[in-house]
Amino acid sequence: MEILWFIPSSGDTRYLGTTKGGRPADYTYFRQIAQAADRLGYTGVLIPTGQFCQDPWILASSLATETERLKFLVAVRPGLTLPSVAARMTSTLDQVSKGRLLINVVAGGDPVELAGDGIFLDHDQRYEATDEFLTIWKGLLAGENVQYKGKHLQVNDGKLLFPPVQQPHPPIYFGGSSHAGHEVAAKHSDVYLTWGEPPAEVEKKIKDVRQRAEREGRTVRFGIRLHVIVRETEQEAWAAADRLIQHLDADTIQAAEEGRARMDSVGQKRMSQLHNFDRESLEISPNIWAGIGLVRGGAGTALVGDPQQVSQRIKEYADLGIDSFVLSGYPHLEEAYRTAELLFPLLPFKGNGGATNQQLVGSVYGKSYSAFSLL
Repeated sequence: MEILWFIPSSGDTRYLGTTKGGRPADYTYFRQIAQAADRLGYTGVLIPTGQFCQDPWILASSLATETERLKFLVAVRPGLTLPSVAARMTSTLDQVSKGRLLINVVAGGDPVELAGDGIFLDHDQRYEATDEFLTIWKGLLAGENVQYKGKHLQVNDGKLLFPPVQQPHPPIYFGGSSHAGHEVAAKHSDVYLTWGEPPAEVEKKIKDVRQRAEREGRTVRFGIRLHVIVRETEQEAWAAADRLIQHLDADTIQAAEEGRARMDSVGQKRMSQLHNFDRESLEISPNIWAGIGLVRGGAGTALVGDPQQVSQRIKEYADLGIDSFVLSGYPHLEEAYRTAELLFPLLPFKGNGGATNQQLVGSVYGKSYSAFSLL
């Protein structure tokens, strides 16, 4: 099992849908989160992409020098960058980080945002272009002289002079809920990522991608992207979930609904269908809460409960074949500590070699110290 945390590169908050309790997208804060995750033993951190985020590649390059063991799951968006340039960026960052780079391939799902970035392909065309992009990108990183002519991309005698540390390339994480997305994932991904749907729906996705990968002669690992609201008691956890959306009003939810409606992402549609923008029925499966998706695009579900309940839900996903968990919580600095302290001891997770919760506690409250010596 690997557990990654999240760098909120568009800003952080204590409450959704309001400026109250907001924290700006500040590098010093990102560094605090990354160093906390490194120290606590998280496998890595996801750095998102999009118009509302700081650039993930520059952030990862900077944070890699501020950390020791933490891996960085960095987004590549085919269409924004040519595969040859992306290959050089990948190789360089993998060298700078000493082999701590992971690649998150994002095809995009908001036509308005994509148009603002100069991309005018429809849904299936974007996945066609992603397939071509990854074919070229993987070939270059593997040290091949690439000759390629496709529908969207063409390369003549492409080459990469400086190879990455990880061979043949850093692991590819890929999400997509459509048939086109599953096909590209089966062909190229090392880890297929899904957003946090109920286990029965996740199981269907895993089965479909696994079968498609087998037809390609490949095996694929599986991961899931979830938020976490874990507290010492179940009552405290649900109270924290309610506080997170306590400032949401009908107008804010309606505006979010209108924004989601323009998207052609199948995964986003599935997220919205989990709650149908109805805040009265948000527990969609035991301890799985869709309240975050009322206003947040992308991953919109959270595991809510006490440590035993949340760890049990994680183990249920693991039993389906998921071994990569990309987690987050609001605000991200405090929740990184809370999640590590409450959940890590209950999970089959060894961490990245940083100080575990037990080691941190033992170093202060071990038998060699008396209670009075700590006052």
